[in-house]
Amino acid sequence: MFTIFSKHQKPEMRRLIHSLVLPVVLLLLMFSVHLLATLENWDLRFLGVKPLKAEGLPGIVLSPFIHSGWQHLFNNAISFFILSVTLFFFYREIAYRVFLTIYLLAGAWLWFGGRDAWHIGASGLVYGLTAFLFISGVIRRHVPLLAVSLFVAFLYGSLVWGMFPLAEYMPHSWEGHLWGFLAGIVAAFVFRMEGPQKPVPPVDEPEDEHEQPYWQPTLDENDPISRFGP
Repeated sequence: MFTIFSKHQKPEMRRLIHSLVLPVVLLLLMFSVHLLATLENWDLRFLGVKPLKAEGLPGIVLSPFIHSGWQHLFNNAISFFILSVTLFFFYREIAYRVFLTIYLLAGAWLWFGGRDAWHIGASGLVYGLTAFLFISGVIRRHVPLLAVSLFVAFLYGSLVWGMFPLAEYMPHSWEGHLWGFLAGIVAAFVFRMEGPQKPVPPVDEPEDEHEQPYWQPTLDENDPISRFGP
């Protein structure tokens, strides 16, 4: 058998390896699709999201695998890898459900609320993962997850400007960014009571009022000496 999944490995190493599986598989698919499209000169924009059009519905699932160029793909791939591995490492109990929620919500909302154009790329997922990791760490108030929130804010805080149409011509789908970010916020609140939580401090049990103090000897009624006290 493969030694990477050996039971003798440290739990942290096994956890890291498992957190890499889905992100790596999805990245391989993204790069494979774009490589084929480049070699065969395919225009795959028709697999993106076309808001309020029936032909744009498959894009809810397929658009994250379609990119306009290698630079577009690399920009999304690096952020997607870091954020998705972070999600699966720190939120492994709920990571698959969180990921699927963001994936489908971001695509569906974009289909309902985007411009009449073909929207492609995995940036909606990037924004959704960013929002979830940041908001979830804050509302859980658990120190390791707060550290993740600060890490995400430090690396990707500037992404907020990509959610608004700040120029007449936008080379990216700002609506996809916005809906992805909102999907991440929704996922953070929906799953806030599941997964890792702030440890509950131990509660001291109240002392029994009738309990004999430790410094007083126990009196035995059958003992003639103890009956009269010391």
